[in-house]
Amino acid sequence: MDDVSKVLKRHAYITKTSTSLIYAILVSIAVNFFWTPGHIYSSGITGFAQLLTTISERFFPMTITTGVGLFLLNIPLFLLAWRAISRQFTVFTVITVFLSSLMIQMINPIQLTHDPIICAIFGGAVNGFGTGLALKNGISTGGLDILGIVIRDRTGRSIGSINIAFNTLIILAAGTMYGWPYAFYSALSLIVNAKVMDMTYTKQQRMQVMIITSRPNTVIDSVQNHLRRGITILHNAEGAYQHDSKTILFTVISRYEMGELEEALLESDPHAFASLSDTVKILGRFYDPMP
Repeated sequence: MDDVSKVLKRHAYITKTSTSLIYAILVSIAVNFFWTPGHIYSSGITGFAQLLTTISERFFPMTITTGVGLFLLNIPLFLLAWRAISRQFTVFTVITVFLSSLMIQMINPIQLTHDPIICAIFGGAVNGFGTGLALKNGISTGGLDILGIVIRDRTGRSIGSINIAFNTLIILAAGTMYGWPYAFYSALSLIVNAKVMDMTYTKQQRMQVMIITSRPNTVIDSVQNHLRRGITILHNAEGAYQHDSKTILFTVISRYEMGELEEALLESDPHAFASLSDTVKILGRFYDPMP
């Protein structure tokens, strides 16, 4: 059993490291092929690193490249993650940010186009896919992600307002440095980035599930063997067609868990009826396996 556990753990480490490399390549493509030629700023710490590069080019005798700036700006957040989250989380975050900085430095820009709209859309899409892929595999890309996890764990609140304020400053900086139309282009890139990331990373999207079954105990056992979710039971339901006795089960899952739910239902009651709908907001305890 210990050998199996070691193999699974090693496989998880290899998967995370490989995903870190893929993300690093994608973010370097977004920065070097689209954002930099189009004078577009990214969100978060990456955008701050781009801004630092622009300022150092114009006003400092030495240019601080985006790759170097990205790593340096993340160092205080690494220390915060080490103390407040976990060592394993911090190690993989350092690996991801280091590879991203390295790839941004190593991959030479290809001047595909200078059209700011094209650069905004495709840069945002490439980076959004990379970020979503990283989050889907349990990897943080550094930056405000770390601050968000710490604040969420300590206060139960998100840092949505902090994100909005920070990214608003980045957008205004783009307008100041390159002209105000580029503020709107950067905002467009942020929107595309967020939409593609949501399409790729579905773990944060909640769904309400209603299951109608005549085998409630079997279904409950199967679902809870596959998923760590609580279930509410409504007894004495009746089917309108054959007037047979039914039980209604309610739970909430993430969209990422839909496949496991379907597998659990097929194993326990292939004739069960299940309805899934998007949930706008959840109040109360909802298990989140992310750090």
